[in-house]
Amino acid sequence: MFAIIKTGGKQYRVQEGDLLSVERLPAGTGKTALFDQVLLISDDKETLIGTPFIEKAAVRAAVVEDFKGDKVLVFKKKRRKQYRRTRGHRQELTRVKILNIVADAALLPPLAIEEPQAEPPSAAPEIEKLEEAAAPKPAKKEAKPKEKAAAAKPIKHKAAAKPKKQTPTKTAPRKKGR
Repeated sequence: MFAIIKTGGKQYRVQEGDLLSVERLPAGTGKTALFDQVLLISDDKETLIGTPFIEKAAVRAAVVEDFKGDKVLVFKKKRRKQYRRTRGHRQELTRVKILNIVADAALLPPLAIEEPQAEPPSAAPEIEKLEEAAAPKPAKKEAKPKEKAAAAKPIKHKAAAKPKKQTPTKTAPRKKGR
């Protein structure tokens, strides 16, 4: 049995047990996603084709991980104009494992939910934070005073500025033409 589903603007052919990389889904790792845009379901006996979707059909998938795809480089250039731009993009993706394909969503088997057991919060980290805050901070080291040079440098006096030469004013430029 296989199905064709639509998600993230793309269509995928899936079977139960398939691993599939799709556009990022809002569900987090370890949760399930339900694809209700099913275009086609086919098994050995019959084929159901939607117009455009099959009503009540659904595909359930478990979210395995969220990751980024390979980098795609976009390079723009205009010749002889000294224009070049390079830009990279990594698409955010979600890897899912297909669990069930059904023609009627009411027939989906119930999902076995495994909740992690919550451990009682310990007070030890809070006590450590309080102890660190209450501990006195080490004093800053005092800077040593700088020693002045034994002999002071003699002061140099600038010579009187010479008057600038005055250049004669230029005449108006000659006109070119006929």
